[in-house]
Amino acid sequence: MIARERVEEVLDRVRPFLQADGGDIVLVAIHGNSADVRLTGVCAGCPSAHMTLYVGVEMALRQEIPEFETLRVA
Repeated sequence: MIARERVEEVLDRVRPFLQADGGDIVLVAIHGNSADVRLTGVCAGCPSAHMTLYVGVEMALRQEIPEFETLRVA
């Protein structure tokens, strides 16, 4: 099981990029080696949200936490 603190550390590194566009990301839950997140602000309704989550955020999590498996939208 991945530690919530490790996921939060990675999210803290990508968060400034989201905040620069008026959005943010919130860690909702950890389930084993997967994380549930929610995009907020303008990111919540952005057409590029899928790309942001799975290319940006998930890639960062996989690089920093080798045992990380799946990112899900809550």
